[in-house]
Amino acid sequence: MRHLVPAPVAGSLAFVALVANTLVHFPLMMATALLRKLVPLPGVVGWSRRAAAAIGASWIDVNVLGLRTVGDMRWHVTLPEGLGPDRWYLVTANHLSLVDIVILQWMFRRKIPMLKFFLKKELFWVPLLGLAWWALEFPFMERYPRAVLEKRPDLRRRDLETTRRACEGFRDHPVSVLNFLEGTRFSESKRDRQGAPYMHLLLPRAGGVAQVVSSLGDQLDGWLDVTIHYPGGTPAFWDLISGAIPSVVVHVERLAVDQAWIGRDYETDLEFRESLQRFVRDLWARKDERLGAMAKGAAARPVA
Repeated sequence: MRHLVPAPVAGSLAFVALVANTLVHFPLMMATALLRKLVPLPGVVGWSRRAAAAIGASWIDVNVLGLRTVGDMRWHVTLPEGLGPDRWYLVTANHLSLVDIVILQWMFRRKIPMLKFFLKKELFWVPLLGLAWWALEFPFMERYPRAVLEKRPDLRRRDLETTRRACEGFRDHPVSVLNFLEGTRFSESKRDRQGAPYMHLLLPRAGGVAQVVSSLGDQLDGWLDVTIHYPGGTPAFWDLISGAIPSVVVHVERLAVDQAWIGRDYETDLEFRESLQRFVRDLWARKDERLGAMAKGAAARPVA
């Protein structure tokens, strides 16, 4: 890639700029959160949420501006028409790297509402970012190991209830709910341990999206499924901030939400569970084929 300054210098400067940008926006985010808590009147809460969304969008804009100065990453993107920032979306994607979230925020910025995703409770304690996510109303939830859930199945129900309450809260303002169906970043060793029937993906889990389509399905303008591929290899976060990612290929498919899923209980409704799992398996099979095709090339389309 072309560098105006050496990559180590570019990465260090970009990191400082990202921290500085967070420090500038952080008190503004906290002010909106405190206002919601101290004056819980509907009009005040609505205004504070709109203000928080605007501050979050500004935070992302400045981050993107900084990242664009450290490299000339080429974008190869297919986006559906008719997206809007005043609508509700479910967004799913394959998961390769920590960079994925930045790529998604960058590509979708001001095209749809700011992406919100479920975070492990422990991430609340990440300096600055934890409180920033809390102020922007990102849901925090417990994540239990599979062995624990096998002994305490009631904990699974607790997680689903947390997800349901968060989705009910999203009904009051436009939002894009992001879910990585694989639950973790892809690696060939993880794929082999799972026995996943894919070349480029892990097994998808439908439980998280089930709560979104059940609780928000009547408001969703669409389900946006994103396929991400890095032709230069899976990048680390340092590669992003030092301008060392040569290109990224992204395809976004707009899916309809089956109205029969609305209001259903994924845990107790076998018909709903099987229907959604079948839908997700078909989606993942198409995505795996698409990832194979992406490795062979794509037509370029710039992203601002």
